Amino acid sequence: MSPLMSPLASSLTYDLTLAGLSIGGAAALTGIGLIVTYRATGVLNFAHGAIAMVCAYVLRQCVVEWGWPLWAGAAVTLLVLAPGLGMALERFVFRPLSVLGSDPAQTLVASIGVFVLLVGGATLVWGQGARDDAPEPVSAEPWGQLAVVAVLAVGVAAVIRWTRFGRELRAVVDDRQLAVLGGIDADRVAAAGWAFGSFTAGLTGVLLAPYVRLDPYGLPLLVMEVVAVAVAARMRSLTVAVLVALGIGVAQSQLTRLHPSGWGEPLLQAVGANLFVVALLVAALVLPRIGTRDALPRTATARVPTPPGAWIVAVVLFLLPLGFAGSDLHTSVQVPALGVVLLSLVVVTGRGGQISLGQAAYAGLGALFTALLAAGRFPGLPHLPELAALAVAVVLVAPLGLLTGWPAISRQGLALALATFAVGVGVSRFVFAQPYAVSGLSLGRPAGFEGDRAYYVLELVLLAAALLTTWALRRGRTGRALAAMRDHEAGASAAGVRVPSLKLLAFVSGAALAALGGGMLGMGLRAFDPGAFDPVRGLLWFAAVVVLGADSTLGALAAAALLVGLDAGARGGVAAALIGVLAVLVGRFPGGPYEALRRAAGYLRLRRRAALTPLGARVRGTLRAADGAEPPQGPPAPDDESRTGGAGENSNAAEGRVPTHAPAPASAPTLTARHLQARYDDFTALDDVDLNVPPGQVTAIVGPNGAGKSTLFHCLAGTHRPSRGQVLLGGRDITRLPAHARTRLGIARTFQQLAVFPSLTVTENVRVGAEQGHVTDPSAVERALRLLGLDGPVRALPAADLPTGTLRRVELARALAGGPRVLLLDEPAAGLDTAEVAALTRVLRALAADGTALLVVEHDLDLVADLADVVHVMAVGRIIASGPPDRVLDALAREAPA
Repeated sequence: MSPLMSPLASSLTYDLTLAGLSIGGAAALTGIGLIVTYRATGVLNFAHGAIAMVCAYVLRQCVVEWGWPLWAGAAVTLLVLAPGLGMALERFVFRPLSVLGSDPAQTLVASIGVFVLLVGGATLVWGQGARDDAPEPVSAEPWGQLAVVAVLAVGVAAVIRWTRFGRELRAVVDDRQLAVLGGIDADRVAAAGWAFGSFTAGLTGVLLAPYVRLDPYGLPLLVMEVVAVAVAARMRSLTVAVLVALGIGVAQSQLTRLHPSGWGEPLLQAVGANLFVVALLVAALVLPRIGTRDALPRTATARVPTPPGAWIVAVVLFLLPLGFAGSDLHTSVQVPALGVVLLSLVVVTGRGGQISLGQAAYAGLGALFTALLAAGRFPGLPHLPELAALAVAVVLVAPLGLLTGWPAISRQGLALALATFAVGVGVSRFVFAQPYAVSGLSLGRPAGFEGDRAYYVLELVLLAAALLTTWALRRGRTGRALAAMRDHEAGASAAGVRVPSLKLLAFVSGAALAALGGGMLGMGLRAFDPGAFDPVRGLLWFAAVVVLGADSTLGALAAAALLVGLDAGARGGVAAALIGVLAVLVGRFPGGPYEALRRAAGYLRLRRRAALTPLGARVRGTLRAADGAEPPQGPPAPDDESRTGGAGENSNAAEGRVPTHAPAPASAPTLTARHLQARYDDFTALDDVDLNVPPGQVTAIVGPNGAGKSTLFHCLAGTHRPSRGQVLLGGRDITRLPAHARTRLGIARTFQQLAVFPSLTVTENVRVGAEQGHVTDPSAVERALRLLGLDGPVRALPAADLPTGTLRRVELARALAGGPRVLLLDEPAAGLDTAEVAALTRVLRALAADGTALLVVEHDLDLVADLADVVHVMAVGRIIASGPPDRVLDALAREAPA
């Protein structure tokens, strides 16, 4: 290198480093805010970028439009608006969710709803155009931003470590309920966390706005891309978040110096411009999982039935555009295509219960591949007619569903949401935004369907095919298995459902439907528009489907019509704002707006029924005078047993009439554990445990909490793999087999916490056990229902509406319907009254008499004494005593302290 070039290179390196530090400083602010909010509330604030965008717009409004001094506008924006917005979100959106006991799914959807609402509101107020005159509150030199980051990081760390509020924050994070019982105001802690998180979001927005595109879609997505720094810090360490942010910022800036030639140039340029996206993909797909709590958008109650005649109305409404002309017909062309895309979310999210924030990527790939195939530009494939190109595009995109389906096998909740969001952002940045993929690309319509009306007819045909596909995936054996996985994944696996394969099926099918809809949308618009498939659009689609009924095909069609119709007939942003409002309220009405209307109508009917006319009041007064007492106001409410059939004339279990033909084989193998050892980090839960569960006997395990009973149970059931030892079924080693594979070998189990599928009826719950256990006997379901006294009217009721005692019988009947040879029962008497325990005892004795091998983990020693043939006592991970129940339990009673 010449002496002249060396100073130039050094100067360039220095300048690029400063630029990278500036970018990293803004990313570090985002990471700090996300971590503080998450640690205070347990919520990953997906609305963080939208709050940043709103604050940037407000500062511009104050300074540019209204002529305020910069310091005044910044003070109002950052010290009043931003923290006030955070406190309002905590008070009116997330605190009610916490009070109502909503699951994390609804919290996640509400967070996305706030994002969509703020984006839609900003579009309504300031329009969709980009602004390039945002005020610059801090110099472009990075030192000012770095100073702000350093002060915030040190200050927050000091507060968390050394102040009373910090101790309260750590206590709330560890156990919110215990902290409240200890006198800590958890709501105050959460409000402070939200206020600070929103302040950092606002600060990020006003710092970035002068240097990036300020529009309602671009800035929120840019801020959310840097969530990678918070994920890399495991949502805990502020120091790690700051260092990662600065490191990625500098590396991204330095990569702009590289200019390779050949095929690698566009790829390296894309990576250099989107290094935070790469980091997000790595953090979401490779790093250890965070937020593993269940965040599936499942229904906590039975699915709300479709209103009578709704499909007739839908058909009529979708046929109406055939009579339109001009712009109205051209706009209507988008509705069936978007409806097909949203049906993909019904399959993945509504029926399969899997978070999918990246469906816009698959829809865009469908449109892109269709355009490339029709133009003859797809590598290795010839030019194809448009309709054939669409079909081939669907086939090509479907396997790409594994991009999100494969992470879903081992991830759920927040980790899965981040993984699918990362895939959507990655496809958008590395495919749709790259000139080498989309430059000079156009898309026509199939021959014979060039006109809007003819093409709309073709769309209706394709929509009907998509509806049939969705219907097939929501009905029958596959539909019940998907619903079981959605309602209770562990319970579905215990029933024999191949959960990993089913997740892949859901994502691959969803990708195919999204690709079909995306190709239809591209042909309808006669162009491939990358903006129509950006990740923000994917969040909007996800929120729309969830709030209008995630498991409802009619809801998906309504969402498509709503999104297209509102934005076409009004100012842009109306649809997003409305969907955002509905998503914010999803915790109160999980079944969607129809459930809310049904509840309101029921409430009004009750209010009207309770009111008396003047004549009625006089009649009641006369009756009181004649009888001396007020008559009853209606028929008495049925008790639980009469409502469920639990003690009716068909209840064999409750009355003691246990059939002798229990659905178990005549002979069963012995389930054996040999030298089992299980560890959790440095804690040894099982230490060299040996156990036999022979056929025709009831084997019981007792012991104090922490003795290792549950770990041993999970090792036998296949939900935990021991670190050493073997589990044998007969002579076969099944130590490495997952739970669903053991179920198909004849090992069934129940759960201490009820594992039923609330959206399915009693019969459907039991049928899942028979189908997944590959039982070919058509009478197996009926026998299991009859054995447990569930063959009365209760069989047609959704499981969500049943009391605990009945649900215990439903769970056991599902296990028995699969014809198990070994039955593992975890606290089977939990929540049962004396009569129900007696009935359960009779059923289990009958099963043992028929040759089933039974293992019972139970705290009720009276039940153990009355039921078990052999009792094993566990303590500190070992079996310390074994033998007949009278001898072992008597010895325990003598050794117990007085």
